[in-house]
Amino acid sequence: MNPILPLLTCLLVATRCAAAALHPVAGNGTVGCDGDGGPALKASLNNPFGLVRGPDRALWFADYEAHVIRRIAPNGTIQTPIGTVGSGYAGDGGPALKAKLNNPHELRFDRSGALFIADTGNQVIRRYDPKSGRITTYAGTGEKGYSGDGGPATQARFNGPISIQLNPAGDLFIADIGNHVLRRVDAKTGLITTFAGTGKPGPTPEGSPIAGTPLSGPRSIDFDREGNLLLVTREGNQLFRFDHVTQTIHLLAGDGRRGHQDGTGSAARMNGPKGLTVASDGTVFIADTENHAIRRYRPGTRTLDTVIGNGTSGSGLPSDPTQSCLKRPHGVFLDRDGTLLVGDSENHRIIGLKPVP
Repeated sequence: MNPILPLLTCLLVATRCAAAALHPVAGNGTVGCDGDGGPALKASLNNPFGLVRGPDRALWFADYEAHVIRRIAPNGTIQTPIGTVGSGYAGDGGPALKAKLNNPHELRFDRSGALFIADTGNQVIRRYDPKSGRITTYAGTGEKGYSGDGGPATQARFNGPISIQLNPAGDLFIADIGNHVLRRVDAKTGLITTFAGTGKPGPTPEGSPIAGTPLSGPRSIDFDREGNLLLVTREGNQLFRFDHVTQTIHLLAGDGRRGHQDGTGSAARMNGPKGLTVASDGTVFIADTENHAIRRYRPGTRTLDTVIGNGTSGSGLPSDPTQSCLKRPHGVFLDRDGTLLVGDSENHRIIGLKPVP
């Protein structure tokens, strides 16, 4: 088959977007960081990555190449409450509007309404207080390395703190991808430890203990309603569940090889997954970045299938989501009403799918 045909198909059917299950949420498709105060659909974005719904009902996302955090209000208008365009590391203790970030990847809110930011390029985790409007560094010194376990998180060193999530107790978990470990910051003491990984990449066998088992590129994390951690590995191309009761690791999907193959358990394949979100019923949605697709893992059947994307890089949004064209999606978030939100990164837009088929 001519490799251009799938892309042409996407372009031809894009005119049917008005009736499509997929719909645009933000971004006009051009690269930039503008449009504040106006409709999010008319704004220019620059590689939207992680996204999350805030307690204020606004949609917050990391505009990765603009080095800022942006907010889409419930009325659809967009603002930039954190950061100024251009990379840097500055602003701690002051107004977040004047701060400098460096390639932020993911965002998470805690129960108090504070926003945590994986400020990956700066090797730190930042914390934004919406009440005061100020930003601080919550974990990391800003220097690359692997140190600090047992001490204050502010004195630790990371090598690519890329994904973050809070467990039910409020502890912050960090995917420290360059060190091939998961770190944990205790909410009460502020002390940091290594939760999983050995510091070197390696295979993660089914049923292995959490302690002392290697990981291969831990990329994105979330928790299910039972408090178990879910992880996708970028280099490992696999989805795992960390059982907090038995303290063991279980393979859910992927045989470790790159590919785009639906299937059950280790019969499935992914290619550089870089984002995930877990539904209340345990269903996992994955940004399968290098396949230009969004995949879904169903725990009841242990199957991995494709819900958005045909495996081809492009920009079309036809009526059939599986025939749509994405371009290296990174962020994925399941909204309260069942809409699946996607940071379609290199199309410089955010799209939604409701309901998920």
